[in-house]
Amino acid sequence: MELLNPLSSADFPAQSVAYTGTAGSTTGWNSGPEGVMVWSDQPCYVAVGVGVTATTSDTPIPAMTPIPFKVPATVTGVWRVSAIQVSTGGTVYCKPMNKS
Repeated sequence: MELLNPLSSADFPAQSVAYTGTAGSTTGWNSGPEGVMVWSDQPCYVAVGVGVTATTSDTPIPAMTPIPFKVPATVTGVWRVSAIQVSTGGTVYCKPMNKS
């Protein structure tokens, strides 16, 4: 199993954002991280990338379960995480990471 290493909080701080039936998106991070750990207090759909806005066609994740997402290799500039509810609004939490 490959471990993930949280990145500097100064350069890549954790972010969170609330979502409902309308997607919520983090303010984002500069390019560099290989991945991002994502978890939420409610089941939600998640999208990761440049200018993304989550829809119900994106990847579903369960509540309270950290899931690692790969940041697309083609990312240059600011990328973000976006989430939208499955059935109840909540908050999504995100922390950029690299392989250790």
